[in-house]
Amino acid sequence: MFENLTEKLNGVFKRLKGRGKLNEDNINQALKEIKLALLEADVNYKVVKDFLESVREKALGQEVMRSLTPAQQVIKIVHQELVAIMGGEYSEINLKGPLPVPIMLVGLQGSGKTTTCAKLAQFLKGKKHHRPYLVPADIYRPAAILQLEKLGHQIGLDVYSPLPTEGPIDICEKAITQAKRDSYDTVIIDTAGRLHINEEMMEELYIIKQRVRPREILLVADAMTGQDAVNVAKTFDEKLNIDGVILTKTEGDARGGAALSIKAVTKKPIKFIGVGEKIDALEVFHPERMASRILGMGDILSFVEKAQEAIDVERAKELEKRLRRSEFTLEDFKEQLRQIRKMGPLEELLGMIPGLNRLKQFKHLKIDEKELINIEAAINSMTEQERLHPEIINGSRRRRIARGSGVSVQQINRLLKNYAQARKMIKRLMKQGKRSGPFNFSGFSA
Repeated sequence: MFENLTEKLNGVFKRLKGRGKLNEDNINQALKEIKLALLEADVNYKVVKDFLESVREKALGQEVMRSLTPAQQVIKIVHQELVAIMGGEYSEINLKGPLPVPIMLVGLQGSGKTTTCAKLAQFLKGKKHHRPYLVPADIYRPAAILQLEKLGHQIGLDVYSPLPTEGPIDICEKAITQAKRDSYDTVIIDTAGRLHINEEMMEELYIIKQRVRPREILLVADAMTGQDAVNVAKTFDEKLNIDGVILTKTEGDARGGAALSIKAVTKKPIKFIGVGEKIDALEVFHPERMASRILGMGDILSFVEKAQEAIDVERAKELEKRLRRSEFTLEDFKEQLRQIRKMGPLEELLGMIPGLNRLKQFKHLKIDEKELINIEAAINSMTEQERLHPEIINGSRRRRIARGSGVSVQQINRLLKNYAQARKMIKRLMKQGKRSGPFNFSGFSA
């Protein structure tokens, strides 16, 4: 998401920096280009209009025009205004009140609502240490109940089992009673959606709201639908008074218009974004961090948080000791791969590193996650002796490893070459008293 917008905005700012001093004409021309970039990103027209007026007023102020670095001042203003239209500070999910706290997810069919229920439950379980109970109240979509049961089993959480005779309202009320009896602290309700909004659906959701009295009603909206997602959010808010939005499928080809428009149009915050298909691919939405990503400034705070969650501290300490003894085997190499994969998609991680996405070699970089899986498979196909002493891996051993892991001998050669380079680099850095940076896997392509 935002790749095209980021590229266009960076082009505008590069031209501004090249001018040194700015005048009103320079700024107006830049604002025209920013306007076009935002509209192409499918941002709501009124949101764009208000955004540009605010930027223009501040950019033409004396503080900017007389500054030694006026272009940087303009970028700062654009960043501040992007943060503002996305809600300013992040909005935390409200879990206060008598237990169990009901959370109601609503939305249209195809938005990823059922999967998002499981993702939210995993988030609350893993990061907030809650004990959620999942409730399948969508009796209309075939296999919706079965899907939530499978997802619940996958993450180790219980799911209410409705009787065939129970309707959505009965399911929700009985599930709350069950959750109280079994001491769950949170109840996440997966409500039914439709292909489009209709009165029957809204009436059912309204009755569930009245009976269950959820602490929060969160709309699950598909970022890929752009302005349609904004219109859906507006309608659901008018009918149900939603508390926030979970924007899904942001890792796809979404242009970003929904993320930049929803808060400004509905006055309701985006609370989470879905960033992938995996069950843990749900992130808290931070407007300031997202604005930094849009402007190509990276998101180092999110990067650090992901690293803290993924990295096993004890294993990291043990590896550090081994590195200081110049011990770095293929087993260590594989372990580091696993840690990196736990942090999430590599393209997303690279986008969080400040300045990296401005480099030509990274602009259109597409990383196949299978590369890391193939490397791990190749190392798993080696004997313990081969992992500890890669120098013994001769031609016949390479052919055996390739057959066992389903990759080519050329890929095994590149893996061993990259490993040797990484080991040499680590030795050099250890001598200098520094720590190593990320490994280079680019030569091992699937």
